[in-house]
Amino acid sequence: QVQLVESGGGLVQPGGSLRLSCAASGSVFSISLMGWYRQAPGNQRELVATVSTSGNTVYADSVKGRFTVSRDRNIIYLQMNSLKQEDTAVYYCNAFKQIGGMNYWGKGTLVTVSS
Repeated sequence: QVQLVESGGGLVQPGGSLRLSCAASGSVFSISLMGWYRQAPGNQRELVATVSTSGNTVYADSVKGRFTVSRDRNIIYLQMNSLKQEDTAVYYCNAFKQIGGMNYWGKGTLVTVSS
């Protein structure tokens, strides 16, 4: 099992910045991909960004140029700049193990962008 704990959410004004963190613990030795997803009220959960063990990153078009995902061993970060109201959502950390195809999720952290 893998446990994921997110932190860093909160209230920020449009144009502001926030940094999310997610620490993985437990059976972390075979995690191949970690990333961030988000879910706004009434919407489905969507990909924000992922980072592989080799450092390859993937971003949703809506956050390219504004968000940066990074990874330090079993901790991943999401630096969010130039935040917009439409970025308001619960942000979830995800870890994926290619062997066995197991997905793990954190409980989520709320990001609210509002003036």
